[in-house]
Amino acid sequence: MIRPSLVLVLILVLPIAARAADTRVVPVTVQQVQLSYAPVVRKAAPAVVNVYTRALSDVGASAAVRRDPAYRRFFAPGEDRLGHSLGSGVLVDPNGTIVTNQHVIQDAGSIVIVLSDRREFDADLVRSDERTDLAVLKINAGGEALPYLPLKDSDDLEVGDIVLAIGNPFGVGQTVTSGIVSALGRAVDGINDYRSFIQTDAAINPGNSGGALVSLDGKLAGINTALYSEGGGSVGIGFAIPSDLVHSVLAPSEGSGHRILRPWLGASGHTVTAGAARKLGLSRPSGMLIDDVVRSGPAAEAGLVPGDVILSIDHKPVADEDGVRYRFATLPVGATAKLGIWRAGEERDLDIHLIAPPETPPRKVTQIRTTGPFLGVTVANLSPALADELHTDEVTGVIVLDVPRGGTHLRLLAGDELLNLNGQPIADVGQLQTLLPRLAPPWRATIRRDGRTLRLAGN
Repeated sequence: MIRPSLVLVLILVLPIAARAADTRVVPVTVQQVQLSYAPVVRKAAPAVVNVYTRALSDVGASAAVRRDPAYRRFFAPGEDRLGHSLGSGVLVDPNGTIVTNQHVIQDAGSIVIVLSDRREFDADLVRSDERTDLAVLKINAGGEALPYLPLKDSDDLEVGDIVLAIGNPFGVGQTVTSGIVSALGRAVDGINDYRSFIQTDAAINPGNSGGALVSLDGKLAGINTALYSEGGGSVGIGFAIPSDLVHSVLAPSEGSGHRILRPWLGASGHTVTAGAARKLGLSRPSGMLIDDVVRSGPAAEAGLVPGDVILSIDHKPVADEDGVRYRFATLPVGATAKLGIWRAGEERDLDIHLIAPPETPPRKVTQIRTTGPFLGVTVANLSPALADELHTDEVTGVIVLDVPRGGTHLRLLAGDELLNLNGQPIADVGQLQTLLPRLAPPWRATIRRDGRTLRLAGN
């Protein structure tokens, strides 16, 4: 006898099982039976290259690199004074332009590129950008059109999309791994300045640096850069630089030459917290709350004021301070962008003209030769341009660039920003040079170091 409770269960379950069965289809064509990433790999793999470098070093190549047959072809055994780097790169146009990681070619004396068909070319360094950890190389294939990967709009990626990682891990040769996009806009410290990465569980290992993260439409979604690992191998957490940031390095501003000019906001702020969001009337904590606006800077000219919250840039939402910095880094100097802001309980749009950070005032790099607390110290005038180079938010005043090996009376460090000396505000290098001969010990200085204001004393 069937119990009523069991009948109820069967009544509820059987229709569900029937509906599930209806969605299952037996493969009937060769294409359905042989579902594969092979077509994407055939298209993408020839555009991914191996990168070998040589540079004077006290450290030789790693064991993984030495096992690579290509390494043994290039570099004779016993060259222990030569450091060798092995990584990957991606051809991004048919004329031989290659993108890789800056850390792959850093301090290279020479660079050799090996194509997937084993042809070898010497490469020239076109552009190197420590801030993004990207570098652009060029090879000459004698006019032959080379296979390449077009750039994808990385904003089109979604969490869950399938991606392929192609590179040369551990020097074993070109390898393809698959996975999904695990996260977007992932903030990771210590890789580059913009802290906005594509996270993937596609296996990324040493040697994959500079290789391709490829979407299933056969386009370059990102440059594989780093992995999270306690033991050195892949644990399913890898990071790639988004293609939108790659594009900014490939297409520098007109007239900038080898330099990469990025727009200057002319304002500073911090990520909106949950508490701040409640006070501001925001439905959720998002965006960057403006603390300070530089007088006559682009933000000021656009009408941005302290207390505003930047919510989007060109209609693309920004979740935090890092998001604002990343979005500005992908925009071209000379264009106009639209800031979506929150002010006084409502959303507004502001148009901001994108300019490069100006060198005003001139930096006037000077080594102090006056006996006293700054003897041997190299200082400079801060400007938006120098602040951008040094990755500091302060854009005015005097900054310490270098200190003598033996240190100073005031225990100054490179990067210290001088606010006043013996009670006298210091506005520029010229004022410091005029003031120093008039001072006698004890010396007292107020500085800003790593965002903290400190008072130093010395005799």
